[in-house]
Amino acid sequence: MQISIYPIAIVNNNRKAIEDDNWGSIISTIELAENINESSLKGINEFSHLEIVFYFDKVADDNIQFEARYPRNNKEYPKVGIFAQRGKNRPNKLGVTIVELLEINNKKLIVKGLDAIDGTPIIDIKPVMKEFLPKGEVKQPNWSTSLMDRYWNS
Repeated sequence: MQISIYPIAIVNNNRKAIEDDNWGSIISTIELAENINESSLKGINEFSHLEIVFYFDKVADDNIQFEARYPRNNKEYPKVGIFAQRGKNRPNKLGVTIVELLEINNKKLIVKGLDAIDGTPIIDIKPVMKEFLPKGEVKQPNWSTSLMDRYWNS
């Protein structure tokens, strides 16, 4: 099976280097690609949050993880598989984040809290709807709470 995916937009922000923490105050501009019509954003301003699917294009193929590992190489955390964590070294290099929509300006979305560096290709943009959020309590292990402690700091 062959799948064709192409970027629909690009990220512009002041984060140039790959870093793990302090994404909370990052303001990004998501600019639609030239071949994507501005009307594709019609009505998106009615949503407070968007789900952004992006491609970790700076991750080298030889860094892809297929086996269990310590998250952030921290041996204080248990070894877990790549699908039990949100690390960037994933087999298909896809990231997903829910962001706050601040503003729309023609073919540009201004968002807060996108944990993607400048120049990152955007694969898809979806509105966040309450009906797609988890039903009931969200459960996660203590190590993941510890790992995320500084992730959204400003």
